[in-house]
Parts: sequence; C-alpha cells; structure tokens
Amino acid sequence: MSEFEKLLRHHLGGKVEVSAAQAVALERHYELMVRWNRVLNLTAIRDKESAVVRHYCECVYFASLLPSGPRILDYGSGAGFPGIPIAIIKPDFYVSLVESHQRKAAFLKEAARAMTNVSVLAQRAEDVAGSWDVVVSRAVNPAQVLDQIPRLAQCAGLLVGGGAWGSASGPATRCERIKLPWGDDRWAVFQHAIPRST
Repeated sequence: MSEFEKLLRHHLGGKVEVSAAQAVALERHYELMVRWNRVLNLTAIRDKESAVVRHYCECVYFASLLPSGPRILDYGSGAGFPGIPIAIIKPDFYVSLVESHQRKAAFLKEAARAMTNVSVLAQRAEDVAGSWDVVVSRAVNPAQVLDQIPRLAQCAGLLVGGGAWGSASGPATRCERIKLPWGDDRWAVFQHAIPRST
C-alpha cells in the first residue's frame, strides 16, 4: 500500500469506504497535480498529508453526502476539486468540470483523459448552458455559485470554511450544513432552491 493510500485510509477512518482501485485513481490525480503544480499554480498545499486531508478526504466525504441525481456540474473546478474525486467515488455520476482558466482546463483534460464519466468545459461558468442535478464548488465565492441556481440546477453543494458559509445562503434557498470531520471549521453546505409559488 502506498503512503498516499495509507494516509487516505487513516484520515478517512472508515467514514467513507474507498476501494483499492478508487485509492489508486485518487493517487494518480494527486501525482499529476504535483507535476503540473511545478509550472501552474494549482494548489498552495505542498505537504502530502495536508493535501490528502484537505483535497481528497474532504472531497470523498462530500461525495458521500451528495443528494441523488447523477449529473454534477463542478463550478470553477481549478485542480479538479471536488469534481474529480466525486467522479471517482461515484462512477455512476456524470461530472462536468467548468474552468475558464485555459491552462487549468488543459490540466483537467489530462487528469480526466481515462475517465468516461467526466467532461471538461473550458469556459466561464456564467456562460455555461444546460441543466444538472447538482452544482458543486469549492474555493469559489458561494454567492457566485448560488446566483446560478436555479438556472443550472435546483441544488448547490459547497465546500466552505466557517467564515464563508454565511454568504452561502439567501432568501430563495433552504440550507443544510454538515460539519466536516477534520476540524478547523470546514463545512459541506447544501442549498436547495425553493420553488416559486404559482
């Protein structure tokens, strides 16, 4: 078992079951991210254990919380979080990664090359047309994401720090917050659009 997989299983601590093949796929993404990060700023987290917890454990746990509906839009995907771990953990889901930064979109295309349930949209999320079951995002201003529901989906799932979650609510939504198990005030916040009365 690789050091990455040992760290992943240790920090998940049985909260979410990950198969050996899924652990290998997550590690493959990590190794590619580290290589590309030398020339493209994909992540500021350089320590392997911190990366495993913040990037992979959080996203794997988040994937386990997603409401039903297999079409996912990852808004401002960056290095592929949370979209790529979602696609690995939920192979029956179809994940569209939206990233307007062209070099990051090139990284995402390379990272998703062998993944049949992932597509990359190299454009601004505000310009995306279509309909998904859930819009997910991490490290994007929550208000920006919520502005897009219900245009893109009826539900948004956000990975946010405690200081940011307050901006992840509004009068047109109902909110569900779930604390992530790794301390430091990290949350999964789900916003559901409230249907307009007729």
